[in-house]
Amino acid sequence: MRWKRRPEGSNWGEFGPDDQLGRLNLLTPEKVLQGIAEVKVGRTFCLSLPLDYPGGNALNRLRHPPRYFVRGRNGECNFNFPLARQNPDFTDVVSDEAVLLYTQYSTQWDSLAHVGSLFDADGDGEPEPVYYNGWRAGEDIVGPSGEARDGLMEGSHAKALGIERMAETGVQGRAVLIDLERRYGRERVLVGYDDLMTICEEDGVVVEPGDMVVLYTGFADLLLEMGKNPDPERLVNACAVLDGRDQKLLQWITDSQLSVLAADNYAIEAYPARPGSGSCAALPLHEHCLFKLGVHLGELWYLGELAQWLRAHQRWRFLLTAPPLRLPGAVGSPVTPVATV
Repeated sequence: MRWKRRPEGSNWGEFGPDDQLGRLNLLTPEKVLQGIAEVKVGRTFCLSLPLDYPGGNALNRLRHPPRYFVRGRNGECNFNFPLARQNPDFTDVVSDEAVLLYTQYSTQWDSLAHVGSLFDADGDGEPEPVYYNGWRAGEDIVGPSGEARDGLMEGSHAKALGIERMAETGVQGRAVLIDLERRYGRERVLVGYDDLMTICEEDGVVVEPGDMVVLYTGFADLLLEMGKNPDPERLVNACAVLDGRDQKLLQWITDSQLSVLAADNYAIEAYPARPGSGSCAALPLHEHCLFKLGVHLGELWYLGELAQWLRAHQRWRFLLTAPPLRLPGAVGSPVTPVATV
């Protein structure tokens, strides 16, 4: 066991001492079949924004839009390149490119290596950077074929808890949409446990163990309307966000046994969060989900068309397929989720 103490309210060790999947362990074959059973008409919805949205870096100054590059070919640009320049008998015209991509710029998944905490896991009285299930920097791990691998952080990327662990599960199963936009419109509202339960009760929404939960707030719709020129002042005062300081809400995430949590907004929870007392997390819901429970978080999903369809048909469940890129060691990944109804 790599830890002697685990954080209060965590599930460390409950899926095994070396677990790197967290609540994805609840996304069982039964949950996949339950998701397939929700497919009634065979219609699909793309739940991703174009990956060059939101545009610029006003939403997060550390993240930037994709940049495209083209390498040379025989001293020429390898884009719209006629192969006849190499052999006059060839009729092909080819294009190739490279992309510099910030993995969490647009529609994304957070891996369990995205947010950890300073926590005294080994009981020596000194808090150290620790991630879900006690994984920490510099610790050797063993790969699936028995080979030794590097520890959590090496240079600029993770090893244990990388996004490829999520990708290997397929991330497919039954999902539940909770419609906050229908209640609040685009008003900036902190949504706590009581508010969320009222909405679920009025809409007949039930979350069962292993379900994937997505929250529709209208934020991504607003981003699209801004046409890659986001207004940060308007965005910070728009649309519903979860109140990460609400302990009852965090306890519901624990008790519901939801497998993943995603939303169409930035960070799912209010950022900055309401002031906390004493030493505390800046992103309390992120800490609770990623660090304590192993619940992957999805942000900036495009849910508008799906939500409108579900409203019209008085439904709230659907089949969700949302694997990230199988990019070893990444702390996040772009994703193109697909809903099937």
